[in-house]
Formats: sequence, structure tokens, C-alpha cells
Amino acid sequence: MIGALPDFRLETWFSRWEFAAAHTFTASDTETMSVADLLALAGRSVDEIAGMDLGYRPTYGTRELRDAVAAQYEVIGSDDVLTFAGAQEALFWLLAELLAGGGHAVVTVPNYQSVETVPLASPASVSGLPLWTGSGADLRWILDLDRLVSLLRTDTRVVVVNFPNNPTGFVPDQDTFRALALLCHDRGIVLVCDEVYRGIEVDPATTLPQAADLTPSAVSVNVMSKSYGLPGLRVGWVAAQDRALLDRLERRKHYTSICNPGLTEHLAAIALSVGGAVHARNRAIVAANITLVRDFFADFPDRFEFEAPAGGCVSFPRYLGAEGPEVFARRAIEEAGVLTLPASIYASALADVPTDRIRIGFGRTSLPATLAALRSYLENQP
Repeated sequence: MIGALPDFRLETWFSRWEFAAAHTFTASDTETMSVADLLALAGRSVDEIAGMDLGYRPTYGTRELRDAVAAQYEVIGSDDVLTFAGAQEALFWLLAELLAGGGHAVVTVPNYQSVETVPLASPASVSGLPLWTGSGADLRWILDLDRLVSLLRTDTRVVVVNFPNNPTGFVPDQDTFRALALLCHDRGIVLVCDEVYRGIEVDPATTLPQAADLTPSAVSVNVMSKSYGLPGLRVGWVAAQDRALLDRLERRKHYTSICNPGLTEHLAAIALSVGGAVHARNRAIVAANITLVRDFFADFPDRFEFEAPAGGCVSFPRYLGAEGPEVFARRAIEEAGVLTLPASIYASALADVPTDRIRIGFGRTSLPATLAALRSYLENQP
């Protein structure tokens, strides 16, 4: 049973500003494409979707899509995949199911809010695992397994992580991540890994294995929205070798979306069939934009301290201006039409997230115009 949930701070901020802003400097997705462009990339014809019926599809997802998802994994097969209406629905029901009987959960911080608030609204007790050491200019992002072990209890049921991380762009090294998966499995703990930014690491050598491939108890969550840049499809999934868990999740899904639209599942399958090309395109955009952001921030050293992220298309640089990140974010959107996210959006009940930060995003081709608008604003400040 999930109790009352607080406002989703990020979505509340976006509800007010996302579509009113002239420039978005905090987009969490990569550059999207039209249906026509996607079909052309895959060598497919628009005729194949024009003739599709708009009836119901299986709750588990179409076989076509589940085959396409499974092809992205090494161990996971089609029957190990359950589709959802985006990753948000997947995370909600997954955490609600795993913690329905109480127990204890550990959640990495900072995080995407629902992976914290859903456990907190469940019968379980929840601990936060900070992903950093030090503070201010000395802060470093890190996955400290010794710190994790110190938080584990005999009734710990779930450890929830997100790599590449939102909002920091942090990615642990592969040995540490594999050790995390084995640590959880050996202790009978379900490792839940939100992997929605996987695949657009500027250095592909840093790309982590997918959790669901590593152990029979780990669970991977992914979506077409972020690294693929196709949020309008609203297609996500849970991949797990534990088919009994997937069956329970399917029954929970009956109370929300029931099934995804056949049209979007078909388009998602097409996108996955050329997923390597989509990721390569988006990785190139991210790499070019990181260079632009680095050069831009170097022109304002009294305001920004930037470290390029290891993965994903977002990061969490320090804001050094005297007015602080909260005032900066408000003024930037109201006076310059440039949307960012202040650190308060990532405040946590589980750990004190650094407050001297803003979240930025650099996965879209509109970034040069955004930086030009922000430069004009900053250069005209007293």
C-alpha cells in the first residue's frame, strides 16, 4: 500500500516553466526526431503505420517490442520484459511491489524524486546512500560500497541506483558496479537500476553492463525517452530474470495504463532496431555540447564550476554567484527565458544534497541559442 505522495518538485517546476521558456538549459532528454525521420533511418515506410489498427495490445507488451528490447541485453530474453507507459509507471509499480511487505530499502542520493518518495510512502523504512564525498570545490561523486554495507540491515530488501545518474552524470567504474550487483545478490537483496541514460556516454568504454544481465535477482528499468530522445512514445520497460516478479507487476499495471498504444510500441521496436545509430547520433550531439558548455562556463569562472559528466546528458555544476542557485534559476527564467533547475528540486529527506548546484542539460541541438541568451543575460547583470 502506497500512502500520500508529496508534490513532484521537478514536474511542478516543469509544469510552470517548461513550455513557457524560450530556452531550455535543463532538458533531461536528447534531441528527438520526427516519425518520418525515424522510419527513414530504419529504412521503413510510413505506409506500415498508416494501416495499423488502434486496438488494445497485450499488457506485457507486443512480442515485436519485447523481442526488440531483449536484443539489447546479453542474458535477458523476450519473456523477461514487461513494458510500461514510460519509466515513471515502471518505477512506481516496481518499488510499490517490492516494498509492499515493509522491510528496508537503500536509495542513492541525489535521485529522481519518485525512487525516494515511493519507498517513503510504502510500509518500508528507507536509508539514503550519498553519492559524494567532500563538499564545495572538493566534492567528488563516488559509489562507496563500504558506505552502502554500513547501511544494510537484515531486513534490507531493495537497493535502488540510477547510472548514469540524474542529476550528476556520475557513472561508477565497471568493477565497482559489478561488485554492487554481486553484493546485493549474495545478500538476497533486489538491485533496482534505473538505466534510462545508458548508451550515450561520450566514452563508450565507460558504459556499464545492464543490471538484469548480471544476476538473477537484479532488475533494469529503461525507457525510450532519454538516451533515445523519443519521450513522446511514452514507452518504458522492466527487464528481470525473476518472471514471478514480472507477473505480479503485470497485475499491478492492470490498474493504470493496462497496455501501451500499439502504434507507439511498434515505433519503439523500430527505434530499437536502429538503436546503435540513434545512440551514436545523440552521443555526438552530447559530446559537441559538452565542449560548448565547458567553454561557456570558462568565460564566467566567478559564477560556474563545471565538471563534464561521465554519462548521460545532464550534470549538476556548482553555481558560485552571490545570489545563489535558487535566485539565479528564478531570474534566468523570468528575465532571460532560460530554464534551469535549482538544487532545491533535488532536496532529499534521506541526505543533505549539496545546495550550491543547478541541473543543466545538453542533449539538444538548440543549445547554442540557449547559451547565447544566457550569455546576454549574464553580461548585462550589474
